Amino acid sequence: MNTRKSIVLLFAILVISYWVLWSANQAGAETMNYKVYNWVIKTERVPISDVENHTVGFEVRKGISVFENGEVATHTSVSTSDLINLSGPVAFYVTISFQDGSTIVYKTQGTRRGSAVEWTSEILKGTGRFEGIKGTQSGKIKYLPVETGEAGPKGYGEATITYTLPKK
Repeated sequence: MNTRKSIVLLFAILVISYWVLWSANQAGAETMNYKVYNWVIKTERVPISDVENHTVGFEVRKGISVFENGEVATHTSVSTSDLINLSGPVAFYVTISFQDGSTIVYKTQGTRRGSAVEWTSEILKGTGRFEGIKGTQSGKIKYLPVETGEAGPKGYGEATITYTLPKK
C-alpha cells in the first residue's frame, strides 16, 4: 500500500511540475499576426473511383506574408490533400523566408471545406533570428475562383504564430 501511495504522489508531483513549467513557457510566448497571399506553382490531382468527386492531390504554392509590424516575407508551401467535393483533410509544410535570411518552417494539419481551409501547425525549425524557435501556428485561407491560364486558385487569409525563442 505504501508503494502505491508513493507512485501516486510521484505522479501528482510530475503533473504539477509539468503544468507549472508549461504555464511559465506560455506566459513568455510572443505572437506574430500576418496576412497570407499565395498562388499555385504546381498541382496534380488524381481521381479516386470509390465515390464521386474524390481526389488525392499534391500542390506547391508560393506567396507573400505581410506581418502586423510591416515586415514582408515570402513563403513556399508543399501540400497533400484527400478531398471529396473539395472538402477533407490537408497536410502541408511551409517555409517562411524573411528578408534578413531568417526562416521558420512548420508542419500543418488542416481541413478544407469548399473554398476555405483552416489549420493548426507545429513549428519544426527556425534559422537566423528564429534559431531554436518553438511554438505553434494557426490560420485560415480562402480561395478565389480559378481564372483562365491559372494552375489553381489564388488564396488569401490570415495566420498567427505563437512562439518562444531560447534566452540569449
